[in-house]
Amino acid sequence: MNEMLVRDTKALRVEDIPLEQIDVSKPRLFQDDTIGEYFARLRREDPVHLCRESPYGPYWSVTKFNDIMRVDVDHTTFSSEAKLGGIAIQDMHSSQGALDLEMFIAMDPPKHDAQRLAVSPVVAPSNLVNLEPIIRERAGKILDSLPVGEEIDWVDLVSIELTTMTLATLFDFPWEERRKLTRWSDVAVATPETGIVSSFEQRREELIECGMYFKQLWDERVNQPPKHDLISMMVHSPTTRDMPFLEFLGNLMLLIVGGNDTTRNSISGGVLALNQNPGEYRKLMDNQNLVPNMVSEIIRWQTPLTHMRRTALADAEIGGKAIKKGDKVVMWYLSGNRDEEVIERADEFIIDRPKARHHLSFGFGIHRCMGNRVAELQLRIIWEEILKRFKMVEVVGEPQRTYSNLIRGFTHLPVKLHPN
Repeated sequence: MNEMLVRDTKALRVEDIPLEQIDVSKPRLFQDDTIGEYFARLRREDPVHLCRESPYGPYWSVTKFNDIMRVDVDHTTFSSEAKLGGIAIQDMHSSQGALDLEMFIAMDPPKHDAQRLAVSPVVAPSNLVNLEPIIRERAGKILDSLPVGEEIDWVDLVSIELTTMTLATLFDFPWEERRKLTRWSDVAVATPETGIVSSFEQRREELIECGMYFKQLWDERVNQPPKHDLISMMVHSPTTRDMPFLEFLGNLMLLIVGGNDTTRNSISGGVLALNQNPGEYRKLMDNQNLVPNMVSEIIRWQTPLTHMRRTALADAEIGGKAIKKGDKVVMWYLSGNRDEEVIERADEFIIDRPKARHHLSFGFGIHRCMGNRVAELQLRIIWEEILKRFKMVEVVGEPQRTYSNLIRGFTHLPVKLHPN
């Protein structure tokens, strides 16, 4: 293998890289936002692609919409079990300082179903009706506190703040300490290369700190009447009240990351997409009734969770390729959401797109994102409140993206607000 070729793929045109040497798992490709070129080539030339050598071992990339759906809905053939590697391209428990966490997203039925059911009432339609005025009031206060005409960081002051407030409400978490949730969410998916933690040992220590903090909340609520927050639900459900500590912590991490990272990055991604597509921004200003449809298009466009992974429990065939029992199969949602065979003009951001909710960002099957309606609710509300106040949220500098092949997000987005 030509090591120089592999070492500096960014300096080459994607078409010049031998197909068998393409490795779309490199976090740098996501951080510099060049990953789309790689996925486009794989969709054209090798939609189910075997990467034989990577930092994560050999893996299959499934890059087209219908093939991804086929894997996602077949949980009897393609497993999410943590003991087999879990739900991300990096095997669970494989990194230094890793905790042997268990979480229901990395389980197969029947245990998955029972644990998911225990916490799902918090996102039931009846509870969302109660949440909406709370989220709207907070969104309004956040936006009213922002200086007009000055450069601000949209990620920190709006995207993180709103989603952290909502997450604190879902957990009934101490309000003045809610930014701990932001920190723990970042740490949960961090490696030393990100700059968020200096070592895997620091990551381990901070996650244990998170677990101990929540254990204190658990111990308080176990002797209280059941309430409508996530901790109380787990405390009082027969399927979750006797969880081992690392399983409890794993489910917490799932709920924190799922409730925080994805929504906050879609809030930032929507601002950037509208700035990159000024015709769509004008369309929105002319017809604010497009907000709900635009929310779905933002979530498709951003695809805040780039992939999910499964492990084959038996030999199978996907897209004409023979998958062997034990193989690692990665569903690249980000690529599937750009599949022109299923989504017309998939490489364009179109806020009045027909059937905009037909996307892969929430997954399919038994592991479909539990909080998808909460995410859509927050995005709808923040845009409704933005449009009441501002003619434009103008991006005034280069966005800084996360160093991750799992979370597609932003660490910084400089903007200026223009009043109506």
